[in-house]
Amino acid sequence: MEIAERIAALPIWQGPLRISPLTGGITNVNMLVQDDLRRAVVRIGADIPVHQVMRFNELAASRAAYAAGISPKVLHHAPGLLVVDFIEARTLTAEDLRQGPMLDRALDLVARAHREVPRYLRGPALSFWVFHVLRDYAGSLAEAGSRHLPVLPGLLAEAERLEAAVGPIDLVFGHNDLLPANFLDDGQRLWLIDWDYAGFNSPLFDLGGLAANAGVTEDAERALLARYFGRVEDGLWRRYAAMKAAAALREAFWSMVSEIHSELEVDFAAYTAQNLATYRAAFEAFSRA
Repeated sequence: MEIAERIAALPIWQGPLRISPLTGGITNVNMLVQDDLRRAVVRIGADIPVHQVMRFNELAASRAAYAAGISPKVLHHAPGLLVVDFIEARTLTAEDLRQGPMLDRALDLVARAHREVPRYLRGPALSFWVFHVLRDYAGSLAEAGSRHLPVLPGLLAEAERLEAAVGPIDLVFGHNDLLPANFLDDGQRLWLIDWDYAGFNSPLFDLGGLAANAGVTEDAERALLARYFGRVEDGLWRRYAAMKAAAALREAFWSMVSEIHSELEVDFAAYTAQNLATYRAAFEAFSRA
C-alpha cells in the first residue's frame, strides 16, 4: 500500500486530507497531514534493529515526553506509523544553538526531560549505552563488508579508552539524538521531538551530543556543564570530553551503517565524512583534557 493510502486509512481523520512531505528526516519518512480539524505529523518507519530503534520504545517515550510538557501529543499509532500533533514552529539550526541564550534554553529543556520524562514512562524501557552501540555497529559493518573496515580497529581501540575515561555514571532517561533539528521554537517556548533513540543513559551523552552537533566553543561547554550540574567538579571535564567524543563517533558509525542499510535518498557518505571530522576534533580535545 502506498504511503498516502496507509495514512488515509487511519480512523482518526475528519473530512478530506491534504498530505505533503516534510523534509529533514534521515531515519523516518515524515508527512504533514491536514484534515478538517487539525494538522498532524505522520512518522512512518518500522523497527530498525541494526540501529536499535524499536517503535514501542519511541511510542512510550513520546507519550511520556508529552505528559511532561516537552513534546507534542501523540494522536494515534499503528504498526509502522506514529501520528503526533503538528507544532507551528521554527526548526533550530546549529547556528541558533551557538547563541548563548538559545543554548541555555535548549539545555534547560533537556534537563527537564532527564528529570521529568521518567515520571510518566510506562512499560518496558530501553537503555542506550553508546559503547555497546559502537561495538554492535562495528559488528554490523564487518558482516556487511563495509568500505570502512580498515579504520574500525583503530576507532574501537579509541572507544575503549573513552569508555574507561567516562567511568561510573549517573543514570537519566536520555533523548540520545540531540541534533539541532530536533528542537522546535514556537516563539514562546522550545519543544523536543523525535524519540527514536530514547533510553536510560548518562546525562553526559546528551550534553556532549548537544555540544558536538551545535559546534559550540569550549567556554560555552564549560558554562553548559556548570549550568547543568551546578559546578564543574574535578574530573568532570575529562569524563564529559570522553563522552562527547563517543557521541560524535556514534553518529559517524550510524552513518556508516546507514550507507549500507538505509533506503532514504541521503548522501550518507558525506555525512560520514563530516561526523568523522567532528569525532577527530573531539577525540583530540579529550586527549588534551
